[in-house]
Amino acid sequence: MKDELQDFIHFMVVEKGLADNTIKSYERDLESYLGYIQNICMLKNYNDITRMHIIQFLGQLRGEGKSTRTLARHIASIRSFHQFLLRERVARQDPTVHIESPQQEKVLPKVLSINEVQSMLEAPDSTTVFGMRDRAMLELLYGAGLRVSELLNLDVDDVHLTIGFVRCIGKGNKERIIPIGSAAIGAVESYLQNARPKLRKEKHKTNALFLNHHGKRMARQGFWKNVKKMAEKANIQKEITPHTFRHSFATHLLENGADLRAVQEMLGHADISTTQIYTHVSKKRLKDMYAKYHPRA
Repeated sequence: MKDELQDFIHFMVVEKGLADNTIKSYERDLESYLGYIQNICMLKNYNDITRMHIIQFLGQLRGEGKSTRTLARHIASIRSFHQFLLRERVARQDPTVHIESPQQEKVLPKVLSINEVQSMLEAPDSTTVFGMRDRAMLELLYGAGLRVSELLNLDVDDVHLTIGFVRCIGKGNKERIIPIGSAAIGAVESYLQNARPKLRKEKHKTNALFLNHHGKRMARQGFWKNVKKMAEKANIQKEITPHTFRHSFATHLLENGADLRAVQEMLGHADISTTQIYTHVSKKRLKDMYAKYHPRA
């Protein structure tokens, strides 16, 4: 069964062009599923897998305390895999046909207020090379609403400071061009002139925009740790991740009257319904403000 899994992963990479993190997620989910099918159900043939086997596997995940969102993701992975097996004529039937995904609770994304964003942007020590780098990263993250992977995959040539835009490759290998403001332009310019040359190492020749102390492309874990440190320094109590800046970017644009379609394009959402969640965030923030400040609330 491992061969078919590898064929499926190769298909998702080549035909679908999915991002690395999405591919890894599929692989983890399906390794767990196939482990259950082989070791617990003792099945070796895909044609022997029934709807009940999948339901029992999902029951085990539920018993382990997995969230509704995680269950829904596993179902999506398993369904895609069985559809692939059917299409490739490895299996004669698809046991996921009548399995429905659980209703997911809509969790509104956490966002920072404008003052909290300002505190975060001022947290790095801009007199040091690492402070200049971190400030530039936060300014771009918030100024362009980038995903963390998009930010970290930027090369020097992707940032066009003279005309004020950044080019990034998003999900599904889709390119998009996003305008950036004077604050982000200034921070990146300062980093490129005063910090990146000092971080760059001759033995690691790279065109990566943001470098770590080894002179290599900044890693996701390293940046995540830096964000936590900066949040502590800025005295922000709420839970914050690099993705919080993307949520804040979209929410602040909509709160200030930006067109929903324009925000969708800047975020790189394939479906506008994904962008619409930020309108709910804006409404909730308005209600919270009303409840906090109106004397008759």
